[in-house]
Amino acid sequence: MKPEGNIPAPAVRRLSLYLRQLELLWADDRQKVSSKELGKALRLTDSQIRKDLAYFGQFGQAGVGYDITELTTNIRRILGTDRTWNVLLVGAGNLGSALSAYRGFAKRGFRLVAVFDSDRKKVGRPLTSNPELTVQHIDQLEEEVRRREIHLAINAVPAEAAQQIANRLVKAGVRGLFNFAPVNLDIDSQVAISSVDLAVQLEQLSFQVSMNQSIAEAEKSRKRKKKK
Repeated sequence: MKPEGNIPAPAVRRLSLYLRQLELLWADDRQKVSSKELGKALRLTDSQIRKDLAYFGQFGQAGVGYDITELTTNIRRILGTDRTWNVLLVGAGNLGSALSAYRGFAKRGFRLVAVFDSDRKKVGRPLTSNPELTVQHIDQLEEEVRRREIHLAINAVPAEAAQQIANRLVKAGVRGLFNFAPVNLDIDSQVAISSVDLAVQLEQLSFQVSMNQSIAEAEKSRKRKKKK
């Protein structure tokens, strides 16, 4: 069954959490799981899980639970990871090299097939982090996108070059962009984009740590005053 209407982004993100947990259960030879069990493992309510899955169809049976193999297959289909995607990477610097070395992409059906950079000192050389890939010059970008029918791309270039590269990728036919450049990109609304600003993520993390420390200090102060 195809999903209908507007699906909240958090519900889509939680699908990946459900998939990871289902795969762990499958590895333990489990056959069935209830929404309550999934919720307990993921610190979510069982009603939230049922609501999220209901956006995409009818799964499981009341009082019986979900068939793990069937639900795993359906979530992979919904997420599009039941097939292999060719992915390209633009930017062979430190971040790009680190991303190219990540083996988790291939395990999820994302095959990194091409890497591009404008630095001619890097062009023609295999990546140290992934010797199977040779850096190509950025001038070859459009031709390679079309030749390999690449629909997903990772943008790991400096902020000042990010918009130009995004424009070229979209024009060449890329329909999904994973953006690591610390800048908001203005692209076609029909193109899916997911942005990750590592500095922002660390700022959010430091905020949480600071808040926790402040709460802990306030609690200690309250206890000291109470003892007096």
